[in-house]
Amino acid sequence: MTTKTQIKNFVIPEKEYMYPGHVACPGCGGVLAMRLALKALGNKTIVVIPACCWTIIDGPFPMHSLHVPVYHTAFETAAIAAAGIKTALEIQGQKDITVLAWAGDGGTLDIGIQALSGAAERNDDIIYACYDNEAYMNTGIQRSSATPKGAWTTTTPVGNPKGEPKKNIAEIMIAHRVPYVATATLAYPEDLVNKFRKAQQIKGTKFIHIFAPCPTGWKMAPELMITICRLAVLTNVFPLYECENGIKYTINVVPSKPLPVAEYLKLQGRFSHLQESDIEQIQKMVDFEFNFLLKKAQLLV
Repeated sequence: MTTKTQIKNFVIPEKEYMYPGHVACPGCGGVLAMRLALKALGNKTIVVIPACCWTIIDGPFPMHSLHVPVYHTAFETAAIAAAGIKTALEIQGQKDITVLAWAGDGGTLDIGIQALSGAAERNDDIIYACYDNEAYMNTGIQRSSATPKGAWTTTTPVGNPKGEPKKNIAEIMIAHRVPYVATATLAYPEDLVNKFRKAQQIKGTKFIHIFAPCPTGWKMAPELMITICRLAVLTNVFPLYECENGIKYTINVVPSKPLPVAEYLKLQGRFSHLQESDIEQIQKMVDFEFNFLLKKAQLLV
């Protein structure tokens, strides 16, 4: 039986599915994301992890940090491996086991997108979660297509920061008309848990995009992880929303008075080289994208 602890307005399952002693960096957003996701999904879960930070974080067999079975697979194959495991379980009559593909932004937006798109087109019955730290952090902070415009990485150094905007993976998945797509982040844990629970009850391909800072790659203090997650939402840099069947949008948090994006950027050393004109350009881009999202959410009201 799952017990619950009431903390203010939080309702988070108390049961843990992670052992202490994982090998993540201090303040890693990906760790808390996994902890919360498994609290939502429970012990009848199999996690499929491609090459990413979590390949290391989990630790070497048999001392891995999760209480559930883990299957490590190649960089580009998280979605298809998860779909294969789910099909095998169904053939065996084990239909109550959730299969969770868990990949970083590089393994999702770049290297794994072909397998993910194929699974979505077939509507394979898996949950795919992308914990997005906006670069290839595990191999040295190289630029990915999730890296935001203007950010420093080791392959987009100061003087030549990334010039392209972040790929919008949630909208790409929504375009597949899969049953459920959602965004989540760690400053809103009850929202994240509820979205995984909801995804678990839906048959077909479910995609959850988790905003998960990396203090090392973002040049930020580890203790600011939750603060930066909250600022990402309150500045509209990373809106929290859901979309069902590619049509019905629900925005979960609409700030009554959005904070300036400068409040979010100034806490991260990867943006410290930006000029005022650069920040104004980012602000315009954020405003445009959020207003566009608002219009889509109003279409079926």
